[in-house]
Amino acid sequence: QEKVGVNRAVTAAISAQLLRERALAHAASAGGWRDPWAAQDGWKPFGVAARRFDFEFQGQSVKGTLTYLHDGALHLAIHAWPQGGADHPLLAEGLLQFESTTGPIRINFQNELQTVDVYQKGNIVHVFCPLGATQLVAIDGLGHDGDSAAEGGRLTAPMPGKVVSFAVRVGDTVTRGQALAVMDAMKMEHTISAPKAGVVTELLFAPGEQVAEGAELLKLA
Repeated sequence: QEKVGVNRAVTAAISAQLLRERALAHAASAGGWRDPWAAQDGWKPFGVAARRFDFEFQGQSVKGTLTYLHDGALHLAIHAWPQGGADHPLLAEGLLQFESTTGPIRINFQNELQTVDVYQKGNIVHVFCPLGATQLVAIDGLGHDGDSAAEGGRLTAPMPGKVVSFAVRVGDTVTRGQALAVMDAMKMEHTISAPKAGVVTELLFAPGEQVAEGAELLKLA
């Protein structure tokens, strides 16, 4: 019987993703530029205030909406997302806090403290905690999973927007479905994922640059 539950699984997956992005941003800042998305003061560029995460958990579609509050806090709302349904029931909401050094992630959500280990391979997220283990599928609606092999490893912007950050660097080996970049479009953050496995050979934009629909963001070999 499932003991971890959808809310714990989703908060664990989102916290792990944000920690990975912060680590990459901090590494990049050591090279001479500061990624504002790593800031803890709540300031975000371009007026973006929310970010959407989509998952599949035990056959159920689930959406997490993370809102950046003015005081730097993070508010998370988790909704069920039935296909074709008009109602999207709220499963949980509250402030999300998390931290980690080199070990497990410590999470506080809805005044419940939990300690989790999260491992992700491709788009499968494995969550381990004292209550047990579970897994969920991270879904990227802009991931280009349907692109044909004729694209030659190119990854293009699905809509006009701005590049917020890259989650990879030149020379990195990536797997299909792995997060590569974050775009700001329609006042929301969107994660762009790899259409297939490969090696990053070139980043074609810098964070903060405006891109047109169809613009090539990076190259994979």
